[in-house]
Amino acid sequence: MPQTTHCKRLTMKEEDYLEAILNVSREKGYAKTRDVADELELSPPSVVEMFAKLDRKKLVVYRKYEGVTLTDTGRTIAEQIKYRHDVLVGFLRLIAVPEDIATKDACFMEHELNAETIQKIKQFVEYVDVSKSAQIELKRFIESCK
Repeated sequence: MPQTTHCKRLTMKEEDYLEAILNVSREKGYAKTRDVADELELSPPSVVEMFAKLDRKKLVVYRKYEGVTLTDTGRTIAEQIKYRHDVLVGFLRLIAVPEDIATKDACFMEHELNAETIQKIKQFVEYVDVSKSAQIELKRFIESCK
């Protein structure tokens, strides 16, 4: 997925919410307050507050008691964040970072790294995936870290 910069500068927290809404929507077909609260390990009142804020920014459509849906702009941003997250988790797992740590670290890194850096990481992961010699060297690296 090509990386673009969104015209509306969002906080890490707002981006996390958009990604969580996308994840829940993909899993359940919709995103209710409780579902997003569970995904982010937050209280429902905090989620409602952010839903209203994202609604004002026209990134979601929030209907009280019904939940939230992403607007086209919100979906585009959420998919970019998800893409970045997935690339980073893939890279961290490739270098043998434990799954729980990889997921948490990717959540932080996805907001901070330049789009070009993400693309280079993706290319590296893809290269290692198809290169037997790279896989051998990576295995040696991982063994040397034990």
